[in-house]
Amino acid sequence: MSSQTAVIDGYVAGTWTIDTVHSDVSFYVRHLGVSKVRGHFATFEGTIVTGEDPLDSSVNAVIKTASVSTNNETRDGHVRSADFLDVENFPEMTFVSTAIRPQTSELFAVEGELTLHGVTKTVVLTLELNGFGKGFDGNAVAGFSAATEISRGDFGVTGGAAGAAVSDKIKIALEIEAGLAQA
Repeated sequence: MSSQTAVIDGYVAGTWTIDTVHSDVSFYVRHLGVSKVRGHFATFEGTIVTGEDPLDSSVNAVIKTASVSTNNETRDGHVRSADFLDVENFPEMTFVSTAIRPQTSELFAVEGELTLHGVTKTVVLTLELNGFGKGFDGNAVAGFSAATEISRGDFGVTGGAAGAAVSDKIKIALEIEAGLAQA
């Protein structure tokens, strides 16, 4: 057991499936430089493998781009269009972790490859391990919060004519609950 594992109360090594009912994949972007427009993706899935040593853990996730919602149908249609996500040509975005390292005693950096709009770039998520426990059915559950910021331009997402009204920087926030896969 690593010294890092010893400080994670209740740590459980294993393969976890993201519980999409109790998880959230959200983002926000500045509009006209004065307000924040928030949105989320409703359809996603993923697997988290917690290693015996937490630094040997991994994440693999898939998000369906057409499931984007900003609570405005007109805007959602535009975000799905070729100006932004181009969901017809790029129906998924994926994240595959490549390394995990401690940032502080409570935070980890999860480095990985994000593929969006047909472009793959390395991104780093700041991860907070919220804990391990038991669900109502008695099975093991784990909670994670993560955040990062990306440049939409790095992924070829220009926004077309409306692109000037929306900031290049997009903040991403993940609230994830996962259940331990049953053997």
